Amino acid sequence: MTDQPSASLRTLLLTRLDSSSLAPEARQLLRELLPDERAGGGSGRADPVQLRSITAGGWRGIGPRTTLELPPGPGLVVVAGPNGSGKSSFAEAAETAITGLNSRWEGRRAGDWQKGWRNLHSPDVTPEVAVELTVGEHGETVTVRRTWFGTKVAEARTRVEGADRSERKLDEVIDPEALDLARPFLPYSELGSMINGTLGGLHDAFFKLLGLELLAEFDSRVKDAASQCDQVIKRADALTAELITELAALDDPRAREAVQALSGSTRDLGQVRALLEGRGPATESGLARLRQYAGLDELDLREVDAVVERLRDAAAHAEDARYGRAEEARRLAGLLEAAVEQQRRSRTTDCPVCGAEQRLDRAWAERTRAEVERLRTEAEDAAAARQKVADAVRAAHGLVQPVPVWLRGESSAFALVWQEWAQCRDVTHPRELADRIERAATALHEACRQMREDAARRLAEHDGVWQPMAVRLAEWLGAEEAAEGARERRKHARKARTWLRPIIDELRDERLRPFAQRSQEVWRQLCEHSSVTLGPVTLAGTPGRGKVELDVSVDEMSAPAYSVMSQGELHSLALSLFLPRATHAASPFGFLMIDDPVQSMDPEKVEGLARVLDACARDRQVIVFTHDTRLQQAIAHLGIEATVLRVTRQTDSVVGVETLTDPVDQALAEARAVSLDPGLPQDVADHVLPAMCRVAVEAACLETARRRLRDDQGLSLRAVEERVGSLERTKTYVSLALVGDARQPAREALERIHPGGWALIEAFNSGSHAPLPTVDDRKSLVRRTTALAKAIRSAAGPQSSGGVR
Repeated sequence: MTDQPSASLRTLLLTRLDSSSLAPEARQLLRELLPDERAGGGSGRADPVQLRSITAGGWRGIGPRTTLELPPGPGLVVVAGPNGSGKSSFAEAAETAITGLNSRWEGRRAGDWQKGWRNLHSPDVTPEVAVELTVGEHGETVTVRRTWFGTKVAEARTRVEGADRSERKLDEVIDPEALDLARPFLPYSELGSMINGTLGGLHDAFFKLLGLELLAEFDSRVKDAASQCDQVIKRADALTAELITELAALDDPRAREAVQALSGSTRDLGQVRALLEGRGPATESGLARLRQYAGLDELDLREVDAVVERLRDAAAHAEDARYGRAEEARRLAGLLEAAVEQQRRSRTTDCPVCGAEQRLDRAWAERTRAEVERLRTEAEDAAAARQKVADAVRAAHGLVQPVPVWLRGESSAFALVWQEWAQCRDVTHPRELADRIERAATALHEACRQMREDAARRLAEHDGVWQPMAVRLAEWLGAEEAAEGARERRKHARKARTWLRPIIDELRDERLRPFAQRSQEVWRQLCEHSSVTLGPVTLAGTPGRGKVELDVSVDEMSAPAYSVMSQGELHSLALSLFLPRATHAASPFGFLMIDDPVQSMDPEKVEGLARVLDACARDRQVIVFTHDTRLQQAIAHLGIEATVLRVTRQTDSVVGVETLTDPVDQALAEARAVSLDPGLPQDVADHVLPAMCRVAVEAACLETARRRLRDDQGLSLRAVEERVGSLERTKTYVSLALVGDARQPAREALERIHPGGWALIEAFNSGSHAPLPTVDDRKSLVRRTTALAKAIRSAAGPQSSGGVR
């Protein structure tokens, strides 16, 4: 059957249960054990969060304070730079500011981390990392800053500030549970280790992310129900074995009859009852009642004391929390929040209610927010206190047993004491219930003791040696009666669990299916030409004891992932597991941050990675740190739009960040700036400016050549780069761009798309061009070069919308 995705797991389970062929008893058992649907955990805040900038100073490879500005909104951002430039320090800074942890150093020796977290070149710079975020639909600016005040890495504090410099709480800005479940960071240290020993944690994260805890709890409850039945049955069986041994040692016809009743494949409870009630008609009723008194259970006063203490503690908390005001506090907090929001939107300090002027200023807003926080806390405390009272009262009521059936209707003093005890279940006020239980339990305990001792004495006088065994038989009778019910309940519990397990697997796999499909899609894009195939990704087991199972095969033969995959394939697999989780629709994080995913990947996987990142960047801010230029080449090769930021490091850990622009536009801009300089020396104008124009044309040729070789000839990134890497002269650039072969002449093709273009290219050669004595001459050269570059870029068809921003 097909279920609506919006239906809750509880509803889906009940629907399947109603249509099942289980016995009515098994269905009822499952209904009793089915947990209630829980509301989501965490703070409940799901406002979207994006990164605006990352700042670090005195931290790792960054000395003086430096900021990495990021373009807002969805899009692909490549932060490039050689090893040691400081780019990964920015990635670690963002992760540390938001999470308080650095994954790279998790599990490493403390000494290594203590020596490596501070920048050695800037001992006078206070170490700090910070991220500037935009939060919520209105893009509220929030800064999260972590500053170290001591020499140890743990000696740090985190401060969260709004745009108005007011202090905020981190869990108000970033939901800690969402951060745990949909963690947006994939550091390089986790690329190789994600599937090596952490699949249990990934399993548990997916279980929570998909809201599957109810399934695990339901299965655990059914299993526990069967286990509890087993314990009751084992107790009865053990008592039976003991009694048979003890009865066999007695020279008494009743003992022999009891052994016979206990030894059959089906124990004869009726025969045991007859033995305990006696054979003589005159004494049968009296002896039966004495044996019932003798078999009274002893009330556990320690358990009573614990329940009473719990009730009084809950009452005290309820009084402190004033839990009767929970709804009032919550309502008032809502009104105050609405007032603050109205004041913020209206941008006025006048009170809209009383008309008072300049009352609703920043100080009023801060006081009101503090009052909202206090009221929220008061409401939460009151709700917790109410729940604590309810739990304590429920536990106390569970302790109180009703009047035994055989005692009901009597008006004896003992019956009245028990009735007083049973009536405690009608009391709901915690303090009153504690007092009533304490008094009634003491009275009932003492009354039971007296009745039990008196009945045992009178039975001993009547039965002599048989009496102790009769007491034991009465105990066994109660245990065996409980075991009879347990055997029936266990039978239904086992059938229920047999029915439930495949239903749980079905619902779990149904919820996981979109993630599994996305993982396979990512894998296919990354490893299109690999002989290793990733099949369905499934969850096995329950939280704490489960794992993610990977269906990996090589040439259609199943194999363990760890033993058959290259390092690049392991990185690809880690990305296949990370991206579906981090891009879950419920995730509030509008960004992903991936550090150095290109390492160990061959060119085909790099192209696949570029496509995967581009797909993610359509609705998220995807920030990738890499020292490998192949990712930039793949982005250009595939026409993917991206912002490329280059990180450079000078002496003493001085780190700089620049945005790499389109190479053609950059070269033309530089040439244009030189051409406009009236003081430009003539030899520079005559030789340097043409060379700058030649660079712009060659860059346009490279763009067109790459696009033609990719689209028209279908060459791979590796083959394309081999072709363009062999070019030497400008004319060979033109030939490869316009006719697809650097060895073929391209003059006719160039003149067709831009008359006079060939003469302009020849003029770029040093010594063959006319002098450029005036600014107008120089500007004319740049204008002609711009037109030529535009024609060449358009020669292979419409330009791709992609490119470096």
